[in-house]
Amino acid sequence: MKQHQRVSRMSQKTKVAVIGLGSMGFGMANCCLGAGLETFGYDVNKDAEARFKALGGAGAPLSDAIQAIDAALIVVLNAAQTEAVLFGDDGIVSRMAKGAVVISSATVSPDFARDMERRCAAFGVHYLDAPISGGSLKAASGDLTIMASGSKEAFAKAAPVLDAISAKIFDLGESAGPGSAMKATNQLLAGVHIVSMAEALTFGMTQGISPETFLEVISQSAGTSWMLENRAPHIVDGDYTPRSTVNIWPKDLGIVLDIAKDAKFSAPITAAAMQQYLAAAGMGLGLEDDAAVTKVYARNAGLTLPEKDK
Repeated sequence: MKQHQRVSRMSQKTKVAVIGLGSMGFGMANCCLGAGLETFGYDVNKDAEARFKALGGAGAPLSDAIQAIDAALIVVLNAAQTEAVLFGDDGIVSRMAKGAVVISSATVSPDFARDMERRCAAFGVHYLDAPISGGSLKAASGDLTIMASGSKEAFAKAAPVLDAISAKIFDLGESAGPGSAMKATNQLLAGVHIVSMAEALTFGMTQGISPETFLEVISQSAGTSWMLENRAPHIVDGDYTPRSTVNIWPKDLGIVLDIAKDAKFSAPITAAAMQQYLAAAGMGLGLEDDAAVTKVYARNAGLTLPEKDK
C-alpha cells in the first residue's frame, strides 16, 4: 500500500465533471475549481447547479461537456445512483472519451466496484475505486482522505482531481475493490462510534453528567474518538442540521453486513448499531444529522436533551 500526500501539479487544462453537488460533492467541486481545473458541476437539484455556476463553474450541459472531460467525479448516494449515472438511460460512460477516468466516491460494495471497472473498461474508460472520508468540512477545504484502488493509468489520469480534493491518498491496489473494502471497514467503525457516543452520553445523563461536561471530559480522555468529538457538539448545541444524515447509516452498515454475510463473518456490534439507526429512522429522524440517533436513547430513558437556542 502506498500513501500519497497532496502535491502541486499542472492541472489548468484538466476538465472535470463533478456529478452530485450535495454536502460533500459541492465542496469537492469548489476545490477542483480553486485548483485551476475547468470544473463542471451537475446535480438533480438545479439550485445546487446554479450556486456552483455562480462561483465560477463551467456552464455547459452534461450532454455537451461529457465528450471533452478528462475525469468524471461521481459523488452520489449509493450504488444504484452510481450505476444510473454511469450506465443508465443517460449514462455518461458510453459518451466519454477513451482514456478518460471515472472517479467513484460513493460507499459501495467491493463486488460492485469491480463490476463498474469491468464495464467502464469495455468502453476504454478507466475506473478508480475512490471512496472518501472526512465529512463536509474537509470536503470543502480539500482535506479529504481517499481510499483508492485502480490501475496506474486510472491513478495518473485522476491525479489532478485527487490532489485538489484530498490531503491523503491511500493507494490500495491496482484494481477496483480494495478501496471500497477499506471504506466499508471505516464505516463499520464510524457508524459504531456514533452510536457508542450516543449511548455513553445518555448513560452519563442518567448519572447527572450533563452533555456539556461529558464532551469536555471525554474528549480529553481515552474514551474519545473522532466521531465523538465531531458529533457530540451537535447534541450539546441541540442542533441536528444534517451534515451527514441518519439515513446514511442503514445503507452503509447494510453494505458492511452484506459483505460480512458473504464472508461468513459475524459482526454483532455492527448489527446492534444498525438497529439504533433504524429506530431513529422509524422515529422520523432519518433526514436529521446522524447525531440524532441519541434521541432514541433519550426517549427510551425519559431524558431531555439540550435544545437549540431560539
